[in-house]
Amino acid sequence: MPDDMGTFRVDVEIENPAHPGKRRQLTSVLIDTGAELSWFPAAALESLGIERYKKWRFRQADGTILERWAGPAFIYVAGNRATDDVVFGEPGDLVLLGAHTLEGLNFRIDPVSRQLVDAGPAPAAVA
Repeated sequence: MPDDMGTFRVDVEIENPAHPGKRRQLTSVLIDTGAELSWFPAAALESLGIERYKKWRFRQADGTILERWAGPAFIYVAGNRATDDVVFGEPGDLVLLGAHTLEGLNFRIDPVSRQLVDAGPAPAAVA
């Protein structure tokens, strides 16, 4: 769904790959192709039992460095599923769907309609 700032948002479901069957829905998640990973509230990830297994460092636009934990999740958007590392967001952090997850879902952004669309066949190397 588009918003006034030229960005758009989607509904996302997350699931623990180690314990499939229970999902959490996050509504109006910001699409951010400038972010490498997706950021979801820590409480939502913890409620699914998603493991914090790697600490990442992120540089903000003003040059400051943040550290956040990440863990594995299934991410569902518009009928597609990807497995990706997601960031355990802290209070005040944006909730967003990053470029790596979009690539895993095989979506691209249509800049005219501001919607996610199928990215088509993935590149492959053949012998």
